[in-house]
Formats: sequence, structure tokens, C-alpha cells
Amino acid sequence: MQPLDDLGVTTITMRDTGGTDHEAFDSVGVPGFQFIQDTLDYGSRTHHSNMDLYERLQPNDLAQAATVEAIFVYNTAMRDQMLPRKPLPHPESEEERKAPLKHVMPGEQAAAQEMKKPSE
Repeated sequence: MQPLDDLGVTTITMRDTGGTDHEAFDSVGVPGFQFIQDTLDYGSRTHHSNMDLYERLQPNDLAQAATVEAIFVYNTAMRDQMLPRKPLPHPESEEERKAPLKHVMPGEQAAAQEMKKPSE
């Protein structure tokens, strides 16, 4: 990270902040990445609203993000080996994953079983 010191990059983490576009890639075993951003304006009243306009973009923030991501992409492309993959989802466990949680919603398990029965 030292080469990015002059850009103010101070953190690298494996922590998942959740709710980002990278999750769709991770869910099918393709490496997905998220870049930490300053949350100063992220939760403001204008974020994802009709006031979230091009004019509110911060040129210095955009330049920093573009530089960091370009360096990341270049170094990723120049690796001798592929990036590690997360395990693929197991289709055989999909039904279990979608099943109601035991002991959380009383009656849900019985209702789910009833839905599986063929109609007469």
C-alpha cells in the first residue's frame, strides 16, 4: 500500500461491508471486489435520490478512486496466477438454504411441508 500513500489510501481489508455490487460475483465463485469509500456523503439526504446529481461529484475523489482501481486492475492482470476463487455454491443445499429457520417462525416448517404436498 505504500505506493498509494500520497493518494491518502490507508486501509486494506478482507472485511465485507455488504450490500455492494461485488456480491453477485462472489456468489458464483468469481472474485469480486469492493473499494472502501469515505462515508462522509454516502448516507446524506441526496444519496440515491433525485438530488444525487452529476454536479455533486467530487473531482478529487473520482481521481483518487480511478487511480487506485487502475493500479489494482493492472497488478491483477500482471499476476502469474489466477486470483483465488471462493467455493461455488452447492445446488444440492439450495433447498436447505431456502427453508424456514427452525425454531424462529413457529408454524413455518409445517406450512412449508404442506406446500410441498401434491394437490388433490
